Amino acid sequence: MATVFKKPHALTDKPLHYCPGCTHGIVHRLVAEVLDEMGIEGETIGVAPVGCSVFAYDYFNCDVIQAPHGRAPAVATGVKRARPDRFVFTYQGDGDLAAIGTNETVHVGTRGENITVIFINNAIYGMTGGQMAPTTLPGQVTQTSPYGRNVATQGYPIRVCEMLATLDGVAYAERVAIDGVPGIMNAKKAIRKAFETQKAGKGLSFVEVLSTCPTNWGMTPKDAIKWLKENMESYYPLGCYKDKE
Repeated sequence: MATVFKKPHALTDKPLHYCPGCTHGIVHRLVAEVLDEMGIEGETIGVAPVGCSVFAYDYFNCDVIQAPHGRAPAVATGVKRARPDRFVFTYQGDGDLAAIGTNETVHVGTRGENITVIFINNAIYGMTGGQMAPTTLPGQVTQTSPYGRNVATQGYPIRVCEMLATLDGVAYAERVAIDGVPGIMNAKKAIRKAFETQKAGKGLSFVEVLSTCPTNWGMTPKDAIKWLKENMESYYPLGCYKDKE
């Protein structure tokens, strides 16, 4: 009997620790599928941050290094410069990348480091209990914004993809969403494009993935997908923001 669907080889057999309905597992699979299809699992080194994806090293069959909170791009820079023959990627959440790691994120872009950054934006701090993140929407309720994010006192959310697209060293920047089958397929294309950009040596490749956090949003997985479509995608428009052909 022909096999029409199977687990990617680049994913391990270890059960995921993520909450029910969390979309991290989907993105993990997409990254693994790309590694399989490009035949680069044995040539790839990932960098896991602090956050919900802190245990990413358990889930990918390629080598993965643990980085301090926010420092994954800096660690990835060192890895890529020491081993320029390797594919190097970071897998980071919004609290890690857009808060404590903003400096590292911006400067890998200004330097044009030839690495790939996968950015999971679920508009909240997940691992630590649902606090307001740099990407939390105006009016969004979190543990630290119980009356909704007030932009007058707490500022506006950061549109990371648009910001990085202004930097000369960024070769590719696209925002996608895990909001249904078409969105998932488009996310995979973007991740593949990011690794191909790195293969071509063009500079930093960046994929922002709008994702859900049903547990900390206080929603069912189905309602969380609906909320993402109706709220996040209007504030964070999907699309390719930069592509150096």
